[in-house]
Amino acid sequence: MKSEIITVEKFLKEHAQELKLELVAGANGLKRIIREPSVNRPGLVLAGFTRYFAYKRVQALGNADVYFLKSRTRLERERCYAKLFKFQVPCVVFSRNLRPDAELIRAANRTGVPIFRTPLLTMKFINQATLALDAMFALRGSEMGSMVDIHGVGVIIKGESGIGKSESVLALIERGYSLVADDVTKVTLLDGREVLGTSSELTRNHMEVRGIGIINVASMFGVKSIGSNKRVDLVVALKTWHDVPDVDRLGMEQQFTEILGIKIPHITIPVKPGRDIARLIEVAALHTKLTLTGYNPARELNERLLARMAETAKAQK
Repeated sequence: MKSEIITVEKFLKEHAQELKLELVAGANGLKRIIREPSVNRPGLVLAGFTRYFAYKRVQALGNADVYFLKSRTRLERERCYAKLFKFQVPCVVFSRNLRPDAELIRAANRTGVPIFRTPLLTMKFINQATLALDAMFALRGSEMGSMVDIHGVGVIIKGESGIGKSESVLALIERGYSLVADDVTKVTLLDGREVLGTSSELTRNHMEVRGIGIINVASMFGVKSIGSNKRVDLVVALKTWHDVPDVDRLGMEQQFTEILGIKIPHITIPVKPGRDIARLIEVAALHTKLTLTGYNPARELNERLLARMAETAKAQK
C-alpha cells in the first residue's frame, strides 16, 4: 500500500493534454514535488499576507490576480514574486491564456519554479486539476487474484495455484461478463471510501489458461469481454473442500476482508469435483448485489421462522 511521490514533471506528463498546459518558464524546476492534492489561489500572498499560505499545492492565477499585478510598479511586482517564491511552491499556472510578465519569468527561471499557461477558465482548471491530483495521490496496492465484472459487481477471485481460478474466469467470460484483470489486480483507493480495481497496461486484454498458455481475451470474445476498471464489491476465495471444515450454510453474518483499509464483502467457496464454480461465483455476485441494497434473504427467512415459532407457541397456550 503506497502513495506515490508526485512531481510537477509527472503531473505534466499525465495531464498536460487534458488541462492544456503550456510550459513558459522555470523548466529547470520540473522535479519539484506537489505535496497536497489540491489547487491554491495565492492572491493574498501577492498582496502581502503570507500566513496560512497553502504553498504545497499547485498555484493558480486568474484575471483578478493578473490585473492586480499589472496595477503594481515593476519594483512592487518583483517584491511580490520574491515573497511568493520564498516558499517552496511546486508550480504556478496562469488560466485564460494570461501571460506572465517579464519580472515573473525572470524570477521563476532564477528560482526554478515552473510557470504554465492554460486556455481553461480559472475555476474549470482548478476543478479538473483537483480531480486529476486526487487520482494521482490515491493509495495504491495490488491483490493476488483475477477480477471480473459480473452484472455490475466487481469480483476479485482468489485461490491457490491450480484450484481453478482461470477456468472459472474463462467460463464467466463465455457467459458474457467482462475480464478486468488476470492473476494480479491493481487497486486504488478513491475518495477514501471505495476501491477501484484494474489491470496493468502491460497485461491488459490477456490472461493465462493453464495447458493452453496466454490468450488475447478481446480478440477471442470481443471488446465487450474486457473492462478497463471496476469498483471492488466482492472478494471470492476458492478453497479445497477439505480446507473449509465449517461451511456457512445460512450466511446470516456477512464476512469482510480489508483492501486499502476498506472493508469489502468476502465469501469462501469450497471447491470439489463436480461443482460449477463459475455458476457459484455468479450467484455470489448477484447475492452481493442484493445485500448492497439492504436485502438479506437469510435474515428474512430467520425472521419468518421466529414469527412462525411465536405463533405456534401462542396457539399451544
